[in-house]
Amino acid sequence: MKKNYSLYGLPNEIKFCKSCSISNQRPRSVVEFKNLNDEKKGIQFDDKGICEACNYSNTKKKINWEERESKLIKLLDKHRKNNGEYDCIIPGSGGKDSAYASHLLKYKYGMNPLTVTWAPHLYTQIGWENFTNWIHDGGLDNILFTPNGKLHRLLTKLAFENLLHPFQPFIIGQKLIGPQTALKYNVPLIFYGENQAEYGNALEENENPEMDMSFFSNEKIEDIRLSTLTIKEIIDKYNFRLNDFNPYLPPKKKDLKKLNIQQRFLGYYLRWDPQECFYYASKNTGFKPNTERTEGSYSKYSSIDDKIDPFHYYCTFIKFGIGRATYDSSQEVRNEKITREEAVHLIKKYDSEFPKKYFKEFLKYIDVDEGNFWKTIDKFRSPHLWEKDIKKDEWILKKSITK
Repeated sequence: MKKNYSLYGLPNEIKFCKSCSISNQRPRSVVEFKNLNDEKKGIQFDDKGICEACNYSNTKKKINWEERESKLIKLLDKHRKNNGEYDCIIPGSGGKDSAYASHLLKYKYGMNPLTVTWAPHLYTQIGWENFTNWIHDGGLDNILFTPNGKLHRLLTKLAFENLLHPFQPFIIGQKLIGPQTALKYNVPLIFYGENQAEYGNALEENENPEMDMSFFSNEKIEDIRLSTLTIKEIIDKYNFRLNDFNPYLPPKKKDLKKLNIQQRFLGYYLRWDPQECFYYASKNTGFKPNTERTEGSYSKYSSIDDKIDPFHYYCTFIKFGIGRATYDSSQEVRNEKITREEAVHLIKKYDSEFPKKYFKEFLKYIDVDEGNFWKTIDKFRSPHLWEKDIKKDEWILKKSITK
């Protein structure tokens, strides 16, 4: 293998945005149920060295948000029901973003949302408390869906071994539970928070208030890949039945179009600021930050409900050289909460930190011993990012953000 070969088709030359702290190794969003770990498209930089996310952040400052809110109200008026039936679906965990979106839509805009949750299999204590507070203190209806534990555990293990992406089964479920519930309850309007395109997809994606249907629909079951395997391969090898996979099967486009299902981003209509969502959720739904910072970052309130979450971010650090502190700090630089210089300091201090707190539980859950865990980790290190110091017997990033 070439010394500087990139495993995932991302740029061999590592660059950092001159405005925030993200690198050009950040991959764009993919359709998870077709993810084969093949070549990925990465965030793009302009000729001034500024990333797409920062350029869109500057564009947001010029948006007429009163006009956008008027569009939201017209949309809500079109779907609002006054007979007690649900008129929108909001998938979420009760974290700051879904708590903000659901409470605001119900109590400010007069909607009657049904919240739906794809349950983490390894809830954190603070995550469970925030979930129950969301429903009880926030005053919202909720369906808590827990998928087949035996299958979900296997898919998490396989996703770790085949993709170094243990969060993939959860992401798939979280993305599909909205349209699946919408079809079942005949509620065509679904709301998510911000568009993930804000963080590094193509700029033009942010101009669309709806999620691309390819992310949550599929026509042929043969095209679906879970942890890189076809459903038939998993059934044949691990003795499952097709019915077990229903929660992971995307709806067909014809069924979605028949009911005019649309997944919209509330962040298109209202200016999205994660820290402001945190303040709102704390005040209105009983959301609490963690008592200690999240391993790998300095934050206490972002993605704190699932014990597998820290390993998702550690795996992105291994595959792309981008850890949790990079994701958190680049976003906060764009939102003018911290400076780029502060972000660089936080990345140096926390980005490479290994999540020790839930390590034993994670190994037990995916049925992998510590030796094989590290063998798998090392297998996914891209040579253009990593080199090994033989004397110290440790891996070192070839290029880190410095200023």
